[in-house]
Amino acid sequence: MSPLVKGIGVSAGIAIGPGWVYRPIKVEVKRFDDCDPLGETTRLDDALAEAKSQISELRVRTLGVIGKEEAAIFEAHLMFLDDPEFITAIKGIIDEQKINAEAAVEEVVEHFAGEMLALEDEYFRARAQDIRDIGQRVIYCLSGVDTKSLELPKEPVIILADDLTPSDTVQFDRRVLLGLCTVRGGPTSHTAILARSLGVPAAVCVPFRLDEIEKSALVILDGREGELTIDPSDEQVSAAKTNQTVWQADWQTQLAAASKPAVTLDGHTVEVVANIGNVGDARQAIEYGAEGVGLLRTEFLYMDRQTMPNEELQVSEYKEIFDVMGNRPLVVRTLDIGGDKEVAYLGLNEEPNPFLGWRAIRMISERPEVLHNQFRALLRAGVGIDLRIMIPLVSNLDEVIKARQILDEARQALINEQLPAAENVQFGIMVEVPSAALMIEHIAGYVDFFSIGTNDLTQYTLAIDRTNERVADLASPFHPAVIQLIARTIETARTKSKWVGLCGEMAGDPLATPLLLGLGLDEFSMAPTSIPVVKQVIRNLELKECREIARAALGLPSSEAVKEYLSQFIV
Repeated sequence: MSPLVKGIGVSAGIAIGPGWVYRPIKVEVKRFDDCDPLGETTRLDDALAEAKSQISELRVRTLGVIGKEEAAIFEAHLMFLDDPEFITAIKGIIDEQKINAEAAVEEVVEHFAGEMLALEDEYFRARAQDIRDIGQRVIYCLSGVDTKSLELPKEPVIILADDLTPSDTVQFDRRVLLGLCTVRGGPTSHTAILARSLGVPAAVCVPFRLDEIEKSALVILDGREGELTIDPSDEQVSAAKTNQTVWQADWQTQLAAASKPAVTLDGHTVEVVANIGNVGDARQAIEYGAEGVGLLRTEFLYMDRQTMPNEELQVSEYKEIFDVMGNRPLVVRTLDIGGDKEVAYLGLNEEPNPFLGWRAIRMISERPEVLHNQFRALLRAGVGIDLRIMIPLVSNLDEVIKARQILDEARQALINEQLPAAENVQFGIMVEVPSAALMIEHIAGYVDFFSIGTNDLTQYTLAIDRTNERVADLASPFHPAVIQLIARTIETARTKSKWVGLCGEMAGDPLATPLLLGLGLDEFSMAPTSIPVVKQVIRNLELKECREIARAALGLPSSEAVKEYLSQFIV
């Protein structure tokens, strides 16, 4: 058997073909002091103009080859290059330090990227790659590097790379692209997003060594399992071809049925909805059969700004997403930013452990107007839709009572001003902290629903930083302690006649589907591309059997034992 390395699958499918190692052009940025600020600023302006021209070309190419939503990646890049804060920061360093433009760009880009990487939400951490992509292009332009001179594959290959930026990914000819596999990256990176849009298998965080792969060596890439097999045997190739044929047939079946309800064999229906972060995600969610939204992240409105987004801007941004979703139920998470992000206008300070500090709902102790303004905007934008609002990182009852009071005050203020406001809005909380899971019976009287955030619940229960590569593999939502908390949340909420959703990555894992069904979960919320598969898994299960499965799983002693037990029920 040939070596097999495992990472994270981000775009399902099986690719078999030659591996082609992609090595982007590297520019070593050197710092030069005592430069002429005027001359360097002029060079910067010229480079910015050239970068915009190149990105505009990429946008047009992406629009024609892939689609509108994917082209929006480069629209965002163009907006960033016009961001006064970004440009002013670079020019400020050039003026103050009298250094060359390349060094100033690198310093500012790493500062902005560092802010994104410090955020706990994987979705926003992945945006650091966009910022570095933009910065690299500007540095290319300053250095006179012609990226078009890079030799690209002309025959069908599986691209292997340390990491891929959006610019890297879209330059490959779709006709020769069999799959994408990177050593770094995450499930919400644009490598993952673009691979899914292109319909090619992809895996990230795969621990292989680029220099150990011979040019054109045959490889097998399983984008569902995140597995890369290097120089496979004839038997492995034969098995992969069989699996490839089966997977393609299964995917077409799942996709064709994606818009249908998720109903078990014995007639039990659950909601399958999407986690989204922008209007493009909303369109993709509908394409893949989402019945609504279980998590709308709102941080995008507050980041990389010097002032608080005003109410009118918030209303406009929310309405654009709400209009796409129509009359489908839509759960919005209020602002989840804290000491891990430098947002000067919020009065955040650097903290030794920001993920346990002054963040999310805890900010209402000092900045209640932030939540009040967000509630006002959501109520105005949500007129006529099935709007549900939830607050993150709840750890005690006082936070819930205070937040509900602020929501009521925001609604009354709109009524007093004779402005339209959404009616019958459901109010809920995220169950991410063990104390919240253990206090459901007390909190239930103040909320309409609960949404379990298993990513955070796992790391807070197990005291594991899931962004730390050395311990991240220990942070499993299948850990007995975590599933016990999930079970308790659902069971207690049911006794109080409250519904429960789950919006962590666990919801999109087919292995967890029978467990969560058996525990009585009402709503599964996941990345849009996971919806067709999970719906199909649900349709192949019986609720009665799942209850027995859940009961047995709750008695197992380890994550590995739970996963091994559940694997026998997934075909």
